[in-house]
Amino acid sequence: MNQAVQVDNCSIEKEMHYGDTLVLHYKINYPQFCSLNDSASVCRMNRFYRNKAAAFQNYCETKLYPSAVQDYQYSVANGFPVRAYEALLVYEVMYNQDCFVSLYFDEYQFTGGAHGNTVRTSQTWNLETGCRISLQQLFPFTADYKKFVLGEINAQIAEQLQNAQGAYFDNYEQLVEATFHPCNFCLTQDGVAVYFQQYDIAPYSSGIPVFLIPYAQDGAVRPACRCE
Repeated sequence: MNQAVQVDNCSIEKEMHYGDTLVLHYKINYPQFCSLNDSASVCRMNRFYRNKAAAFQNYCETKLYPSAVQDYQYSVANGFPVRAYEALLVYEVMYNQDCFVSLYFDEYQFTGGAHGNTVRTSQTWNLETGCRISLQQLFPFTADYKKFVLGEINAQIAEQLQNAQGAYFDNYEQLVEATFHPCNFCLTQDGVAVYFQQYDIAPYSSGIPVFLIPYAQDGAVRPACRCE
């Protein structure tokens, strides 16, 4: 199978001080795609990710930095330890072949406390159309794709718990139903990876739970298009 596009990494990084004290460090990684074909689609993707990076940079400098300064002033005034804020936006390309690109971003922020928090987002692109594809499109032979996906996830959780391999909240079945979001998925070589955010269905120590639904005739279907 052929690689769909070339991927180059772009990076923005800055340390922001209040006086002589570092109060915020942020780093942004985002992809820049290149292809001899599908130029319109690639341009659309690149514009999307440039805008995403710019929006996060603007948030860091106009929202997070003033908050970091305020916390610094409070800590100094009350004799508390000063801890700099940190913000990271990083990505991972999970699938890049046959006209499809699928990747996720992890947005990490530490603003004090015991640990930081991470929020994951993802996009899957069809280079033939220049549009993003939905989770439902990957289950064309399943009448109720959501019911099928949730059933697969609950079965995997039950198996993990039976084998003492995972930690989930006791009412995980209700939480899986309540917090499932159809945008939270990525393509991989072996199947569709559906994920949940931290704290959705499991404690912080479990990180971001990910469930792989293999490509199969009665389940997820590997995407295909006509571009060469």
